[in-house]
Amino acid sequence: MKLYLPLLFLCFIGLGGCVQHNAETGMPIQDKGDRALQSAKIHTELAAEYFYRGQLDVAIEEINEALKAQSNYAPAYSVLGLINMTLNENSKALENFERAIRMAPRNPEINNNYGWFLCQRFSQRMDDAINHFMVAARDPLHSTSEMSYTNAGVCETKRQKYIEAQLFFQNALSIQPNYSPAIIGLIDIDFERGNLTEARSKLSQFLQNYAPTAESLLVGIKIERALDNQLAVDSYIYQLQKHFPESKEAVAIREGKIR
Repeated sequence: MKLYLPLLFLCFIGLGGCVQHNAETGMPIQDKGDRALQSAKIHTELAAEYFYRGQLDVAIEEINEALKAQSNYAPAYSVLGLINMTLNENSKALENFERAIRMAPRNPEINNNYGWFLCQRFSQRMDDAINHFMVAARDPLHSTSEMSYTNAGVCETKRQKYIEAQLFFQNALSIQPNYSPAIIGLIDIDFERGNLTEARSKLSQFLQNYAPTAESLLVGIKIERALDNQLAVDSYIYQLQKHFPESKEAVAIREGKIR
């Protein structure tokens, strides 16, 4: 963006107004490419917000607007990949993520999203998923590296590589000591290893210090079912359905996918 020299100084001292204006109209002058990029960014951020709200049709509309503004905007393809993943359109999602990663191979958010997709839908590509998580986690500009380490831990737990998973969860907690998904991940490792009493004790301690999450309540259901404590199972299910009715965990319980 071009700036007149006097205004440049005002920017540095925080007085704002640092955009060149047309002398006749008084309107800001922006490079066409800058406007297109900004439009793509705004529509992609809106799409992500609608996606997390579960409003997928609106999210798709926003992504289409983003790509109209700039057809090679990598984050838009990443969000579209998440949308298609949710719609179980795995081949479309794979195409979206691969296109995004070709455009921005070092982007931490894209690598994190792509890794999660591969972990959840292509178990034969788990090593690739972990590699993408590490690109994201080790980026010094990535503001949520703990999330990428935790995702890697979840995926290693999924393929029963518990030592590796534990290290990833610990890496996440070294960055953010109160990061609840990583804490729950470590408890889940105890459950998967059959250390039920220890897992129950750690979960109880977690719930005394933190607000329950859908993930923590699901782990509680699994632990108490393994211990044949139906009263506790029913209590956890009640809390899950009451507080997190739209979560994937609650849906899985209602559909009988978790026993």
